Amino acid sequence: MPDLPEKPSARTDLAIIGAGYTGLSAAITARRAGARVTVVDAIIPGQGASTRNGGMFGAHTRISVDAMTASFGAEASLALMNEAPEAYDFTRRFILDENIACDFQETGRIVLASTKKAQATQAAFVAELKRLTGYELQVVPRENLHDHIVSDAYAGGVFYDDHGALQPRKFHDGLMEIALREGVEVVQNCPVQAVEGRKGAFTLRTAGGEIAAQNVIHASNGYTRKPFNWLARRVFPLPSFIIATEQLPTELIDRLAPGRRMMVETRSKHSYFRVSPDGTRIIFGGRAGMVPLGPDLAARRLRATMVGIWPELEDVKITHSWRGYTGFTFEQMPHVGENEGQHFALGYSGSGVAMAPYLGMKAAYCALGDDRGQSAYGLTTPTTRFYHPGGHPLFLAAGEMWYRQVMDRFEAWQAKG
Repeated sequence: MPDLPEKPSARTDLAIIGAGYTGLSAAITARRAGARVTVVDAIIPGQGASTRNGGMFGAHTRISVDAMTASFGAEASLALMNEAPEAYDFTRRFILDENIACDFQETGRIVLASTKKAQATQAAFVAELKRLTGYELQVVPRENLHDHIVSDAYAGGVFYDDHGALQPRKFHDGLMEIALREGVEVVQNCPVQAVEGRKGAFTLRTAGGEIAAQNVIHASNGYTRKPFNWLARRVFPLPSFIIATEQLPTELIDRLAPGRRMMVETRSKHSYFRVSPDGTRIIFGGRAGMVPLGPDLAARRLRATMVGIWPELEDVKITHSWRGYTGFTFEQMPHVGENEGQHFALGYSGSGVAMAPYLGMKAAYCALGDDRGQSAYGLTTPTTRFYHPGGHPLFLAAGEMWYRQVMDRFEAWQAKG
């Protein structure tokens, strides 16, 4: 990471809050369109979820068609489903065109059903998506799962061909290098304390001084906090925990994960796992907890889940444990939009590696008044709930208890049945 300043310039055309994937992509887009751009980050850029994720790269619809229609209506939902693959294509092309050395691979993704009922639900979901959008998805019966993963924990799956993988730290470094080369000002350790004024004449009060800006983009996703109460009530930070095994023999990895796919599961644990970019470890993430946990406790919980999937890893050591805060909306869908003249892109709900650069680009064009900013993700407005006043989401503590005491036990019982 280059040595970045901690005091911003006094004036800019576009001020961006957050220097992760969203903010850097927005900055590159706006700078190449001729704008002066300042990006400010409350900490050192890259210390958030942009580098602390599993490097899974995909943007397809994650929630059911019925749930999406209930939230947004049939027309907007169809537009969202059809636009999602564009996010994958945009970020993929950007990586390749800019020669970002981030170990990008087109691996495909297998969504693993933990029960026969879950597999039937998946099959119905695939049929609906194919009918509405023409998505190329493949239902994988249990007897064919061994082409992707060798485990007795699953009843089948769905394979997404257009899904990839990358090394998240290297991807962020690549975006940062491009932004700085283009002349973007990136400021670290500079929390924004307030945004005042109106479109065309904003003032940002920061720890490093005031910034006069014509336009503002909020790109802090799961790290959005007060004083940005309108946004903080509509996106909440959900911790995602990840561990890495010690280096493993190639023959063991080949036996456990012959397809070298990105792998996720339907259980409420939301486990996701893969072979590391260098092919030597298993990277395993998921819901170790819905509230912040220490790395040791999180590692123990994730390890137990991993061994339940692959008993062969019982004696394998865990060498790394980390977490990042994903930004979820109550609709579990990303949004790009504007509130009181300030633009935002956030709420990727687990699909940020591909989606964040795409919606960062869209937010930048919107802020500049460019029609290329139009997006189905701007047709919707993120909502809030009475039990989430902003700040730390206390309702997640209740969710943690529910999952620990009820859902995990119920799903274990289902699997045995």
